[in-house]
Amino acid sequence: MLHLRTILHATDFSESSQFAFRLACSLARDHGARVVVLHVVPPPIAHGEVVARRQGIGYHEELWQQLHRIQPPDPLVRVEHCLRDGPPAAEIAREAKEMNADLIVVGTQGRTGLARVLLGSVAEEVLRQAACPVLTVKAPAGSSSALVADENVETCRVDPMC
Repeated sequence: MLHLRTILHATDFSESSQFAFRLACSLARDHGARVVVLHVVPPPIAHGEVVARRQGIGYHEELWQQLHRIQPPDPLVRVEHCLRDGPPAAEIAREAKEMNADLIVVGTQGRTGLARVLLGSVAEEVLRQAACPVLTVKAPAGSSSALVADENVETCRVDPMC
């Protein structure tokens, strides 16, 4: 049986990432593990993107705020947040190795055909590069209404170790 102490959840803030996070939290609760939520900011691909990031004071601060909104449904699950810059798959694999993650949980969009060829698949690259097991999670079809925030859910304190 796989003993889980550290679960790395890589997020792109998508719906499938939200489902993956809930699964990571369930596994962490059941195994007494911590969840590290990682968002990787990909390198800019156009000059306009570079300019926008430099002019937008608070670009990373805004991402930190969005990252810290990701809280476990169970207040007993310990969650840490981490923000990195670089190629997403390589950074996810590097962070997992650096923190000795026992499992990576990542959402996948489930793209096929031309969309997959053009956009690639970070989850697939992570599968190839990671030194630990990787669990990919696809959001069920038509599930956007299933993730309405519950105002009664308590959140735990965040320990920004990373």
